[in-house]
Amino acid sequence: MSEFLQQIRVDFGFPVCFTQDVFAPDNPVLARVVARLEPHKLHQALFVVDQGVADAAPALIPSIHAYCETHRDTLKLLGPPLLVPGGEAVKNDVAHVLDLVEHVNRLGIDRHSYLVVVGGGAVLDMACFAAAISHRGVRCVRLPTTVLSQDDSGVGVKSGINLFGKKNFMGAFMPPFAVVNDIKFMDTLPKRDKIAGLSEAVKVAVIRDAAFFRYLETHAARLAKGEVDALAYTIRRSAELHMEHMRTGGDPFEMGSARPLDYGHWTAHKMEAITHHRLRHGEAVAMGMALDTVYAVKRGLLKPEAGERVLKVMEAIGLSLWDEEYLTRDGSGELVVLQGLREFREHLGGELHITLLREIGQGFEVTEMDEATIVDAIHALQARADGWGNGRGAPVAAAGG
Repeated sequence: MSEFLQQIRVDFGFPVCFTQDVFAPDNPVLARVVARLEPHKLHQALFVVDQGVADAAPALIPSIHAYCETHRDTLKLLGPPLLVPGGEAVKNDVAHVLDLVEHVNRLGIDRHSYLVVVGGGAVLDMACFAAAISHRGVRCVRLPTTVLSQDDSGVGVKSGINLFGKKNFMGAFMPPFAVVNDIKFMDTLPKRDKIAGLSEAVKVAVIRDAAFFRYLETHAARLAKGEVDALAYTIRRSAELHMEHMRTGGDPFEMGSARPLDYGHWTAHKMEAITHHRLRHGEAVAMGMALDTVYAVKRGLLKPEAGERVLKVMEAIGLSLWDEEYLTRDGSGELVVLQGLREFREHLGGELHITLLREIGQGFEVTEMDEATIVDAIHALQARADGWGNGRGAPVAAAGG
């Protein structure tokens, strides 16, 4: 028998730009990133736009047309911008992916043409997945429009949709061609979405950067009010930390089982499903982080005062740590949220890896979770929520505390 080990290494690189008013005719950022590899070529593009963003910013579609006209030597529209539903609904129906793939085919979009996707994280996930499976990869430029997509998901390499009631069951890893973060899109967001997206900034701070966590503590009230300068710094620093992990973590396409950037997500994915996506992803992530923080305290892995700081900063920003669906049980009497642990193990490849906190700014991996302690942590969060509701508060405590 003959055996040959073939080793393939491919470098990936893409710019992440931070700007304001990306479609202002005199703003060169988008035209520059599209033309970065072939500066003297006319580049064909289909814009895919989140319907919710278009509704909130009526000037957006005309601005896209005007921008492409101003930069007509660089950008050629292949048709009017395609409007798609925003929010998790666009990921729950494969028909949206197939419709976009059909547009790619009908308009003759090739591997060196562009899908320029303007929208929140769900729209980016869906459209970039369609780009990944068309011609085995059409260039995709992302223009995230939410806090969560600008500070986390939009700068990553993942795309996908939900299937069989499971989060991101169908998807692909494909780096975007470029990402452009425009802080002006924050003007289109309701307060709820501004706050929800900040959970991913808290997440990366507590597992990677204690100094950034202190910034969030200091400026929590300003973030809760949606003050633009505080939001802009938080988004940029969070994006930088996410990109640094992808660049230096050694596993950007998640071939292994460790997922430090998924802190709190095993719970979050299940809570989204249990609530039929009544919870925003960011809201569910906050609840998941709270649960894993209390769990770590109760197992003696994290000091109670550190756990209390994590919970308090999320509450100060305006994130809720509790939802009654935590108590939903299946026919056998088991808490349904615990099924998320087994589904997460399957998602990881069969071996459970959960990130917990050793201290603020330092996460670590465990390969098992004690379900009885998880249930205890859920009840502790319930008691905390009841305490806050009565004006008392209920600090997190270690087991037996």
